[in-house]
Amino acid sequence: GRQAFVITPLILESDRLNTKSAEKEFKNIQTLFPHARVGLLHGRLTTEKKQLVMSAFKNKLLDILVATTVIEVGVDIPNATVMLIEGAERFGLAQLHQLRGRVGRSMYQSYCFVVPTEEEEEIMKRLQIFAQNTDGFKLAEMDLQMRGPGSIFGKMQSGFFRYRLADWTDARAIKQAQEAALQILAESPNLDKYPSLKKKVTIENVTVHSE
Repeated sequence: GRQAFVITPLILESDRLNTKSAEKEFKNIQTLFPHARVGLLHGRLTTEKKQLVMSAFKNKLLDILVATTVIEVGVDIPNATVMLIEGAERFGLAQLHQLRGRVGRSMYQSYCFVVPTEEEEEIMKRLQIFAQNTDGFKLAEMDLQMRGPGSIFGKMQSGFFRYRLADWTDARAIKQAQEAALQILAESPNLDKYPSLKKKVTIENVTVHSE
């Protein structure tokens, strides 16, 4: 009588990436569980369609919801007790923690399964850290230490960067920097009040593909 989430990193299959997609897993789950009511949710659906699917799941009209990370936050389904995350190595530890938080929201025993596409040593090490820790802030800090902060002004999502004054593994300092940056942008979205900073920042047109 309980419900389950199945999370994938991609919406559609990719020739370049060997990992699960929501569209294919949706069909796969329907085949594996022919008597279950299975729903599909991802960022390319219309807002109306997303709301209908979530409403059906919340009202127990669906047994299994196959989705991308659109369900990462703001979803409260107390009756959902199983979270299966496919291609788990493609998510950060903090993101995995957010997904895990979608279950265990009631008196019922809940479970979160993380399934990597490949069982490489580094991947398994990260997932073991996730399995052993339930502190979201600590997981974010450990993820930063393991993966690196990436390119600050570029498009790289992982790597290393040398700071003159701060240790890049200091998550609290990075959080303070983020808050300061948000405050600056709130005061001056176009950075007109900060001409010297504006000169150093190049704003590019980037196409964002939602989950």
